[in-house]
Amino acid sequence: MYPVELTTPMARDLTDFGFQSLTSSDEVKNAISNMEGTALVVVNSVCGCAAANARPGAKMAIQNAARPNNLYTVFAGVDKEAVDTARAMMMPYPPSSPSIALFKDGKLVHMLERHHIEGRSAQMIADNLVQAFDHFC
Repeated sequence: MYPVELTTPMARDLTDFGFQSLTSSDEVKNAISNMEGTALVVVNSVCGCAAANARPGAKMAIQNAARPNNLYTVFAGVDKEAVDTARAMMMPYPPSSPSIALFKDGKLVHMLERHHIEGRSAQMIADNLVQAFDHFC
């Protein structure tokens, strides 16, 4: 587990932008399982590709006219129970951090794994998400 003083600024990078932090398994289940509409879930991480690519890309993408109804984040290495539950909902994709998932009516409809994030610009990630938003939201 990472020290809270290290991860708080990284978590705030999303929560200050409107993402709700989910910290328990029940919170994840309640937010996604029986929801109507769309939700973007960012599995946040301390790695450089989360800071340079995933978080900025997600924040750029939600500026789009069509955007998810709900914005959530879980933090790998911090909220293990919440992350494990979110990752189970992202199956059949293997666990990866960072990652970004789009759910519609409780079902996974779009996924960006770490290998889709690492080495790509924040703008490329945003463009990918915007295409998904335009289709599903």
